[in-house]
Formats: sequence, C-alpha cells, structure tokens
Amino acid sequence: MSARRARSAAMFDYLISVVVLAAVALLAGAYALHRRGSSKQALLMAVLAAVMIANVAIWLIPTSGGDSLADAAARSED
Repeated sequence: MSARRARSAAMFDYLISVVVLAAVALLAGAYALHRRGSSKQALLMAVLAAVMIANVAIWLIPTSGGDSLADAAARSED
C-alpha cells in the first residue's frame, strides 16, 4: 500500500467517525430539545442525523458483490 493510499484511507476512516459522532450528538440534542418543548427543531435534528447515518451506511454496507462503495473508491484511486 502506498503512502498516499494509506493517508487517504486514514482520512476516510476519520471522516466517517466524525460523521457518526456528529449524528449521535444531533440525536442527543434533539432529545434535549424535545424535552424542552421545541418539537419542530428536535424533529429537524433527528432527520438530519438519520440522513447522516444513511450516508454512512451507503458507503460502508457491502453490495451484492461483497465490496462496499468505499472499497470500490479505494480501488479506483490506483
């Protein structure tokens, strides 16, 4: 594995981790807002968190061929 590819893989892992952590923070914030009575803002935050989790799932869940989109993107870099 080349140094460039290793850096790219590490950056992808870092970004996926940040997106998941942000989604968890959004869900916690949505719960807190819902308890305070701001239902509309809480719903919007929960929807955003769901979209973020769906994007992570699209990139990481294997396709019928057994590779994920992240694997295919890493292969196409070469």
